[in-house]
Amino acid sequence: MKSEKFVYAFVLMFLVCASANAMEVQTDVEYGNGGGEKLLLDVYKPSGEGTFPAIIIVHGGAWVGGDKQGSEKVFAKPLTDANYVCVSINYRLAPKYKWPACYDDAQTAVKWVKANAGSYKIDSKKIAVMGYSAGGQIAALAAMTADNGMEVQGIVLVSSPTDLVYDGMRRGDITTYLAAVFGSKGLDAQALQQLWDASPINYIYPGLPPVLLIHGTADNIVPYQLSVNFKTRLNTLNVPCDIITIEGGTHNINSWEVRDKDYVKKTIEWFDNNLKISK
Repeated sequence: MKSEKFVYAFVLMFLVCASANAMEVQTDVEYGNGGGEKLLLDVYKPSGEGTFPAIIIVHGGAWVGGDKQGSEKVFAKPLTDANYVCVSINYRLAPKYKWPACYDDAQTAVKWVKANAGSYKIDSKKIAVMGYSAGGQIAALAAMTADNGMEVQGIVLVSSPTDLVYDGMRRGDITTYLAAVFGSKGLDAQALQQLWDASPINYIYPGLPPVLLIHGTADNIVPYQLSVNFKTRLNTLNVPCDIITIEGGTHNINSWEVRDKDYVKKTIEWFDNNLKISK
């Protein structure tokens, strides 16, 4: 009898724990159409009633690759467990689709999330964008140039190229990836103007929502200095900005846990302090 009670208690405890961490996942939801191509996203929803803040995740991949099931997914389950709805999007990729196709898709995703908030347990007044690498550049620009009524309440950029001109000048040439996005063949005046126009650092203004930057100091793809410069510009214009520095961290998110095992926890705490309490 005692053993049966023990088994019953163990099963009950397991079910309670599983329920507490359960989430609902809907994959390949169509949020728009671009150039005849279906635009798809995945939705991760906390179990339970009520509305929750939402985070739109924009994957990396140098504008030419990547997927909504990429490295950024490391944030999805912990955030959902912390009662956030995560919306991970695909977007049109270069070289088939040139700029601003990916940017247009990110803005379409924000509009879709706001329009469909009620169907996905989302608080439409508490929405943030989060992007990794090229996805951060796309997410930031989409948020910073949003139409009236389409504003978001938080911006999180992970290892993101916020100043494409700086990076181009640093390299002395336009990268293969950027050439694929913009169709440029070299770092001439036209290419520099295109890079300037697509650099989030040039769209900072007072009144932007809080920003979180996450970056590794040993990133040799997107220099850590870009986030330092971006934070300085934000602070100059009194835009709240925090930075999580991964000491010795490279561009690869999957290698960060050995450098800072709490970086995801810190990210969730930032959302708790800046998105959940936003008005």
